[in-house]
Amino acid sequence: KQVEKRKPRTYRNLARSDYLKIAKQRRPRRRKIRKAIKSQLQYLRRNLSHIEKMKEKRSGKQLTPSLEDKLATINRLYAQQLEMYKEKKNTIKDRIVSIHQPRVRPIVRGKVGKNVEFCPKISLGIVAGYCYLDYFSWDNYHEGKVLMDSVNNYKARFDCDPSVVIADQIYGTRENRRKLKSRGIRYSGKALGRPPKEGSEK
Repeated sequence: KQVEKRKPRTYRNLARSDYLKIAKQRRPRRRKIRKAIKSQLQYLRRNLSHIEKMKEKRSGKQLTPSLEDKLATINRLYAQQLEMYKEKKNTIKDRIVSIHQPRVRPIVRGKVGKNVEFCPKISLGIVAGYCYLDYFSWDNYHEGKVLMDSVNNYKARFDCDPSVVIADQIYGTRENRRKLKSRGIRYSGKALGRPPKEGSEK
């Protein structure tokens, strides 16, 4: 089959210009944002269709494995953004924020100056100054759900349960407290419920 000799039109400069018109505005209106997203989706759809047509005209090995992975990521990214645009929503499961690292997920932390972080979330167990990686995930998760995994990892390493678990208040759920108590492990956090009055024997 004949292979085209000229690069197909991509309107890359025009797409970049349309993006900057919105990105440089301090507070663009919602209608303008939707219009800009629609334009970028149309540019991307056009480019992806060009690539598919060019692949059909070629036989044998076409792209390197790394480029195939990136192309697959871009197709998933396009599908996610198109779904959010059509359904007028801002969130979607496993949203892709990096083409080169599609596993990265935005995690809202609410810190001053950095509301969102792009990094893995881990749970560390510290014993006698040594750190042990107990849980690793690119997705956001509730720390309280992995506490017992850390306790089980401790037992696997040292062949016994810890005498006390020292952790933040978020780990002290009712279920975790009940499980720790059943195994004779003390939890260092504050007791649940209303704090006792000053001067009371409790």
